[in-house]
Amino acid sequence: MKHLLPTGMHVIPSGLLDLRPDVDIDFDLLHPQPVKGVKNMWFFWHSGYANMHPYTQRTVRAWHRRFARQGWTVRIIDRQPGSKSNIAEFLDVTDPALFPRAFIDETLTGPYALQHTSDLVRWPLLLRYGGVYADVGMMQIGDLDTLWTETIANPNSPYEVLSYTPSGEDHYSLCNYFLAALPNNPLFTRCHRLLCALWGADGGKTTTDGMHASPLLQGVPLMGGEFTITEDDGTFIGPAEVSRLLTDYIIQGQVATAVMGLVDTEDNWDGPAYCMEHFYAIEFMEGSQLINELTAWNGQEAFDLLSLPLPKDGEEESEKQKKGREIVEACLSRSFGFKLAHGLILRVNKVTLGSLWRDNPDSDVIPGTYASWLRHGIAYWNQNNVPGPVALSLIPPTKVGRLLA
Repeated sequence: MKHLLPTGMHVIPSGLLDLRPDVDIDFDLLHPQPVKGVKNMWFFWHSGYANMHPYTQRTVRAWHRRFARQGWTVRIIDRQPGSKSNIAEFLDVTDPALFPRAFIDETLTGPYALQHTSDLVRWPLLLRYGGVYADVGMMQIGDLDTLWTETIANPNSPYEVLSYTPSGEDHYSLCNYFLAALPNNPLFTRCHRLLCALWGADGGKTTTDGMHASPLLQGVPLMGGEFTITEDDGTFIGPAEVSRLLTDYIIQGQVATAVMGLVDTEDNWDGPAYCMEHFYAIEFMEGSQLINELTAWNGQEAFDLLSLPLPKDGEEESEKQKKGREIVEACLSRSFGFKLAHGLILRVNKVTLGSLWRDNPDSDVIPGTYASWLRHGIAYWNQNNVPGPVALSLIPPTKVGRLLA
């Protein structure tokens, strides 16, 4: 089927794509090459690429198709014994300076232990090797190679960190599902030091429960706003408790906000000044959550619209098909990426586009649907321009003092 190319995009020349069959690409992903430079794309799935859900395999495979010929190496790190992609092949997993005791002993607990395991590998990988870390649910759309080349890899550019950030907030923040930097980045160095300190408190934590209340994070506003949860048994959880739950769940993001707002003169660290000069911040909603915004975070609606067939030749477009088309065109032409949501958000919204693609295998690639059009565009097209950075304002520090005091 011929897919319609949205305005602002172009077909990637075949010479810049890896057009081999999926099985050949999967072989490469299952047999990672030694790290030879900084153009690394890191992902994590505890049980390995072969055990990922098919829709997330397609997402990661698209990263490889798009970027391998431009010098990038995609690696899906895991904790499987004997795996060539085991994190132990890349970092010393017994080093307490890199990992907390719960990671070393593999004793993380709680419903989100695997998500928090992935939190604990992303900064160490970037600090050692550099490159990009992305969640397996992160669908890359825009021209990441050009943005990297013009910013982080450009010695004449002031930018050292790429990520997403919500606009208009009264504090600095970034989205931990997409992080990019060269090795030994000073922001990420301090972030990981603080994250490890939280995990090491009180003799060592095995879960993030209660970390939001740590004195080390004093002054950092909690996440969440007005979200509520109604459990399946009818139990209602109000906004204040949901905010605490969400902050514990995304504790890595809370840590980043703390360091970005920290001024530690003894360590020669000025977080607000660093953000103003060195943080290339892509707008969060337009840049990575546009489908959710266009459907008011209604995962069922997003799934239903993208599952619709495109009108056949001569057929009039229905209102729902029109909305499906507008969503795909907007996402492909305006968003730098799209993050499929999972985890704690499912307690709030019950379903998301990502959870429904997971629970309905291959629904994202049924020929002739809006979902397959979106998938095709992500793998074979590119945007004509890279997004500009959010215009950050100089915000007073949230803390003046030592990082770990």
